[in-house]
Order: sequence, then C-alpha cells, then structure tokens
Amino acid sequence: MRVGSFVLGAQFPGQGQGEALHRAVRSAEVAEAAGLDAVWLGEHHFVPYGTVPSAVTLAALLLGRTRRIRVGTAVSVLPTVHPVALGEQAALLHVASGGRFSLGVGRGGPWVDLEVFGAGLAAYEEGFPESLDLLLRWLSEPSVGAAGERFRFREVPVVPRPSESLSEESGPEVVVACTSPGSVRLAAERGLPMLLGMHIGDAEKAEMVALWRRHAREAGRPADEIAGAAHVSAGVCQLADRRTDAVETLVKAMPGWLRQGLGAHVTVDGRARRMRDPVAYTELLCGLHPVGPPALCADRLAATAERTGITRFALLTEGSGDLAATEENVRRLGAEVLPRLP
Repeated sequence: MRVGSFVLGAQFPGQGQGEALHRAVRSAEVAEAAGLDAVWLGEHHFVPYGTVPSAVTLAALLLGRTRRIRVGTAVSVLPTVHPVALGEQAALLHVASGGRFSLGVGRGGPWVDLEVFGAGLAAYEEGFPESLDLLLRWLSEPSVGAAGERFRFREVPVVPRPSESLSEESGPEVVVACTSPGSVRLAAERGLPMLLGMHIGDAEKAEMVALWRRHAREAGRPADEIAGAAHVSAGVCQLADRRTDAVETLVKAMPGWLRQGLGAHVTVDGRARRMRDPVAYTELLCGLHPVGPPALCADRLAATAERTGITRFALLTEGSGDLAATEENVRRLGAEVLPRLP
C-alpha cells in the first residue's frame, strides 16, 4: 500500500492566503520526512476552498525542495488550459525530477473559471476527451499536430521529450479524476488509472473500479495493464489517541472552511447549484475515512484496499486548519499508521 497526502492549501476562516500556502508547503516537506509515498496537490481558482491556482507550479516548487517523494496534481483542470502547455510543463517536471512527477487531470466544474480563461462552457461539457487525447499524444510522441474541433495547429516537435528522463523509459504517469460513469469509461478506454473522490465510500469506489475494468477489457487494453492499474482513493485522515478527539478536531474546523470555500464557487452560466451541509459533510467524511487512533486508521485503509482493490491513497491531513497540528498529524501518519499497513 502507498499512502500520500492530499494538499489543497485550504484557507480557513480568519486565515490569510499566505498562511494557507505556507501550511501547504510545510506539510509536503514533512510528508517526505515522515516516509509518505506522495503529495497530491489540488487546484482551484478564485475561492478559499483551495488557494493553489496552479497545481503544476506548486509541484515544481516541491520537487525542488524534496529528493524522494512523488509529487502529483490532483488535479490540473484541463478545460481551462491548453493541453500542449500543460504537456510541456509535465514533461519538464518529469525529466528534471528524474520521474517523480504524476499528472492528475480532470474536467473541473461549470465555474466562472471557464469565462475568465476564455475556454467557454463547451470546453467543460464536450471538450474534455479532445483535450485529454491531445495531452496524451504530447506525452508519448516525438512530434504532434492537431485538427480537432477546439485545437488546430501544424505539426511541431515535442521538447523536452518525456521519455528522456534519466530514470524512466516513458512519460509521466497520467491519472484521471472520475466522478461519473462517463469519465470512468473515458479513463478505462485509454488505460489511465482513476482518482476517486473523498465524498464516496468503499462500495461506490468498488463499483467504479469494476466498471473501469469492464470498459478496459471491452476496449482491448492488455490484461496486465488492467490488473496492475494503480487507482488512487482520496480521503481524510485525522489522528488522535481517541476517535472522539479526532472527530471533534475536524467538526470544529472543517465546516467553517467548507461553508466559505464551497460557497464561493460561481457558475459560469448562472445555473443553480446545491451545496452540501458543511457539518453533515464533515461527519460523513469522518465516517468514511481514517479518523481516530492509529490502529483504527490502519484498519480503515486496509479495509478500503480489500473492498476496492485500490492500494494508493491521497489523504487530506490539513483538516484542523492549524500548521502545527497538521505537521503533527502527518508525522503520526508516517510513524504510527504506515508501519501497520501491508
């Protein structure tokens, strides 16, 4: 099993954006020292839910500050960027880091971001497959041209070539955030592992893995690729000697962050949106994920792996909103939970 941290740079009530970003960087540095496998970086625009507008930029900083840990985006929002620009950045980080970079991509949401960056609603509703395929070509071919609905340009050379990494024979790992049967099929047909969200439990994640495998077989993907797909399960982790204390920490801090963070999202076309009740959502997350004493947390992760077949985790450890508490949470995850896992 491989356990990593999921970093949003969450801005809690009363905090400045610089404080949130400092906590994000420090928690990633502590994650390497604690022996975690990876750091996964969220990306959001114009909202305090997450103060990282470019996950790939923060990944570059963290790759420069670390030596062992894998750094990935969770996710880079593909409809708001040109896939070639993102591909160039991903290739650069992959080669320069010796293969420690993972590129997670997703559709994002129907937010005002689409207006600001000039992508338009169609890029979100219809354009994701074209963008994803162009990105994948850029990461695997020596030269690329495009003649699609959204992207049209003459053939140009790929520089730098991702396959020229000193430690890797291929380009960076690409992971797709999946929240619907359509996105599961899209990832499966291309043989790409999924990143599954923290809002769903083991049963639904197991169903999505089974659906991915079925679509991958129907698409003719190799059997060993299907069997070895390294999907990632996002979750929340809060450690304490007693479960009640861990739950209390999150219930005190997370609802305020969720209320102001999720509430700040603005749709691009004025469509109505329904926000979860922040307290109920926090309590749901506490019930789904490793929240409590180390032994309980290890058992919860092992149970998820057994039920879903997923053995990689991206765990939100900043739920207290406090820098010192977050660092301690990450250290305990490494020292007291990881040794208990298979």
